[in-house]
Amino acid sequence: MNSPQPKRDLHSPRTANAPHSVYHESFELPEARKLYDPDGVQDLAEFADNFMPDEVTKDFSKRMHYAAYRWKKAKGVAEAARWKSAYVKLRDEVVLGNRKLVYRAVRRRMAMSNKSDDLIGDCQIVLIQAVAAFNPWMGIRFSTYAFTCLVRALARMAQRMSNDWLSRSASLEVLPDGEPGQKFEAELVSSSLFRVDEYLRADHPLLTYREKVIISKRFCSPDSDDVQTLEKVGQDLGLSKERVRQVQASALGKLRSALLGTTA
Repeated sequence: MNSPQPKRDLHSPRTANAPHSVYHESFELPEARKLYDPDGVQDLAEFADNFMPDEVTKDFSKRMHYAAYRWKKAKGVAEAARWKSAYVKLRDEVVLGNRKLVYRAVRRRMAMSNKSDDLIGDCQIVLIQAVAAFNPWMGIRFSTYAFTCLVRALARMAQRMSNDWLSRSASLEVLPDGEPGQKFEAELVSSSLFRVDEYLRADHPLLTYREKVIISKRFCSPDSDDVQTLEKVGQDLGLSKERVRQVQASALGKLRSALLGTTA
C-alpha cells in the first residue's frame, strides 16, 4: 500500500492572508489533530546553542503545515486567528533553530565582504522563505535544502553587487589607455572586494602573477592615499611605463569578462 503523497494545497478555499503551504492527505485523518498538535513540539531551548536536528525540524514543519491547513479551513475569525498564531510560532521556531545556517553560508560565500551585516539580514528572509516552502515529507534534509537556497541567493547577490560596482565606477573600456581620472572610492572598492579579491588570490588561475600585482597596485588599494601611476608601478617592478600599460590592459580585459559573466 502506497503512503499518502504530499502536494501543494493550492485549490482549497483560502482564508485571507493564509500562506501557500504543503498539503498532506494525513491532515484528513481523524487523529490528525492529535498527530500534528502545535503544542506537542519539543522545547526550543534544547537547541539554543546548536542547530535544530533535521528530524526535529521536520516534525516542526509538519505541524506548521497542518496549522496552515487548519487556518485555511477555519470557519470563524477566532479559529483562524488561533491557527494563524500556531503557524507563525512554529515557522519562527524553525527559523530560530536553524539561524546558524545563515552565518555559515555568509562566512563561506562572502567572508571578505564588508556588507556581511546586510547580507545576513537578506539571508534571514531567504531562510524564512525556505522554511515556508520546505516539504518535510519528501525525505530531504532541511539543512541541505536551506543551505542550498542560501548559497544560491548569495551568488545572485554577489553578481548584483559586482554589476552595481561596475556600473558606478570608471568605465573599464577607457582604463587601459590612460590614467584613472581619480582613485576608486573606498566604498565602491570594498563593496566588490569579495569579488575582485577572488581573482587576485595567489591560487586563482585567471590572472598571471604580474597582472595581479599591477591590478592590486593600480586599483585595489583602498587604504592608500594615492593611486599608483603606471610609471611608479613600472619602477617597482622594473618595467617600462608602456609595458605596465599593456599588462594592465590584458588584466582588465580578463576581469571585465569574468565580472560580467562572459567567460566560461
